[in-house]
Amino acid sequence: MRMKLNRSSQLILVSAASLLAAGTITACSTLTADFVYVTSALAAGSNQYGEVDVFEVNSDSGRMRQIPASPFPSGGRNPVADAPAPDNASLYVVNEDDNSIVQFIIGNDGKLYPNSTVNTPGVFPFAITIASGSKLLYVLDAYQPLPTCSSASPCSGSVGVYPINKDDTLGSPSVNTAVGASYWPLILPSNPTHVMTPTGITTAASGAYLYVSAYDSTTSGGYIFGFTANPDGTLTPLNGGVPFPAGTKPSSLAASSTGPYVYATDEASGTVLGFQQTNGILSPLSGSPYPSGNAPVAVVLDATGKFAYVANSLDANVTAFTINNGALTRVAAYTTGTQPVAIGIDPSRNQYLYTANFLGGNVSGFQINPTDGTLLISQFSPFKSNAQPTAVAAIPHRLPNK
Repeated sequence: MRMKLNRSSQLILVSAASLLAAGTITACSTLTADFVYVTSALAAGSNQYGEVDVFEVNSDSGRMRQIPASPFPSGGRNPVADAPAPDNASLYVVNEDDNSIVQFIIGNDGKLYPNSTVNTPGVFPFAITIASGSKLLYVLDAYQPLPTCSSASPCSGSVGVYPINKDDTLGSPSVNTAVGASYWPLILPSNPTHVMTPTGITTAASGAYLYVSAYDSTTSGGYIFGFTANPDGTLTPLNGGVPFPAGTKPSSLAASSTGPYVYATDEASGTVLGFQQTNGILSPLSGSPYPSGNAPVAVVLDATGKFAYVANSLDANVTAFTINNGALTRVAAYTTGTQPVAIGIDPSRNQYLYTANFLGGNVSGFQINPTDGTLLISQFSPFKSNAQPTAVAAIPHRLPNK
């Protein structure tokens, strides 16, 4: 965290009290492992924008506290997702009710500065992902941009793709020549009129494949749509456009960074579905699905690929799993705040886990045991956020001039 002193403050730095304060500043800089960004959907301020809480994570204890300037306006209404740019110098925030993605520049002290805004190709964006090492941002819209689509008359969802420029602004969205527009619709080939409701999005570790979870709201049944993610930003449907069966109501997705595995939570059945990926094609893992809890809605894997953690929204807890050749083995469940809806792990040390608890209005923090994946609640957890937190994202703390 970088602090600035005004001239009058500088004049009294010789005092013992000021020397102590200076030492505190140095300690703050060295002990902050990560900055965590939590979007909160409840409207605030005269413009009715949502907000983004910025927490600094203590590297010794995992304790989270909001930086002095927090929260920041989200730049739109109903922020529901956020993700850092590949260089960790910007944060992208999705405002669902404004159909927008706002790019914020991140200061060395974690503060946010709005820089640019784009509107998404579809209607009601609610999730984004960026492949590791990629310069492409993928956004998931609830509806395609068709004149017949609305909340009263829903249609299937779609995916949009944005190139990320050198300054982290977003370029013009890629064009799907098959529809002559900047989106890829989620269509069930066997029943093209059925409404496919998207729920989650992720990329394979290589960045070569994109996956979208969805369920058929016209009848029933869950699916994962697969695409080849081409370097030019276009998408090519895998498996001839036929999605892979995925339980009843898949609600979120995560891919391993160390192996060919993809996982989907199934909100309806209270399980986690595991898949092995071969040239983009998904096949169920042995033992899948794996029991988790009531209404699992978010899943995250640690950086080593040894552990998986699932937020169960109705149980208000997190289920921990170990991973062996892709298969999940349940470790234990750990209590969170009320209705966890998002989950993340600190990128600096792969040591701390946190959940955004929608009805609790707070963030729960845990320390990960690197040997067995068990969790230990962090000091003073849960940590108060603004009302209705919806998403979490984090970057490693960057010291000034580094």
